[in-house]
Amino acid sequence: MSMTFSGQVALVTGAAAGIGRATALAFAAEGLKVVVADLDAVGGEGTVALIHQAGGEALFVRCNVTLEAQVQQLMAQTIAAYGRLDYAFNNAGIEIEKGKLADGSLDEFDAIMGVNVKGVWLCMKHQLPLLLAQGGGAIVNTASVAGLGAAPKMSIYAASKHAVIGLTKSAAIEYAKKKIRVNAVCPAVIDTDMFRRAYEADPRKAEFAAAMHPVGRIGKVEEIASAVLYLCSDGAAFTTGQALAVDGGATAI
Repeated sequence: MSMTFSGQVALVTGAAAGIGRATALAFAAEGLKVVVADLDAVGGEGTVALIHQAGGEALFVRCNVTLEAQVQQLMAQTIAAYGRLDYAFNNAGIEIEKGKLADGSLDEFDAIMGVNVKGVWLCMKHQLPLLLAQGGGAIVNTASVAGLGAAPKMSIYAASKHAVIGLTKSAAIEYAKKKIRVNAVCPAVIDTDMFRRAYEADPRKAEFAAAMHPVGRIGKVEEIASAVLYLCSDGAAFTTGQALAVDGGATAI
C-alpha cells in the first residue's frame, strides 16, 4: 500500500517514548517532517535524534497539552518551522488508577481527564483550523479498548477513553465534507515502558495480560504505529469516525 506522504508534515503528541515515539519514527520513515511534542524534553529530543540519525527531519516542542497557551504555541511553532500541518496523532495520555471507582480521588480524576480528554480536545481545537487552511488532512486520537467497554479498577481511565471516541466521532461528522478525516486507535495491552513498570514487579500479571489477547501475546508499539499511518494514508480515504481496535482479538471475545 502506498502511503503517499512525501513532503508533508505530521504532529505527534506524547512522542517521547512508546507508541508516540514509534509513530513519529514511522512517519519520518515515510518521508514526512515530524513535530515531536511531549512534556519529557529528554525523551522528546531523543526521538528527534533517532529521526535525524535515520536521515529524517524533525523538531521537538515541549508542550503540556492541558494548557491552551502551550497547545497554541505548539501549532505556531509547527507552522513557523514547516509552513503547514497535514496529519496529527494526539497520543499524549496518562494511566494512574489503582483501585475501584469508589476508591478514586478527585486529583486522579482531574489529572486523567485533563490529559486524556481536555488535552485531546485542545489539540483538535487548534489543529482543525490548520487542516482547513491546508485543504484537508487527517487526525488520529489514541483511545483504548477501555473506551470500547468496561475496564474494572480503571473506571476514570475508561471514561476518558470513551470521551476520546466521542470527540473523534463528533469531529469526524462535523468536518467530513471539508476533506478532514478523524479516527481513533484503540490499543489493548502494548509493550511500552508504562506496561513494563506496571507488571515487572509481578510476572503473573504479565502472563495474564498476554492471555487476555486471543493471539497469545501483548502488542508492539510498531503495530499501533502502522495502524495510525494507515488511518492517515490515502488507503483510508473512505474511513472516518472510526474507533479501530488494535487488540489481538481481545474485543472480539
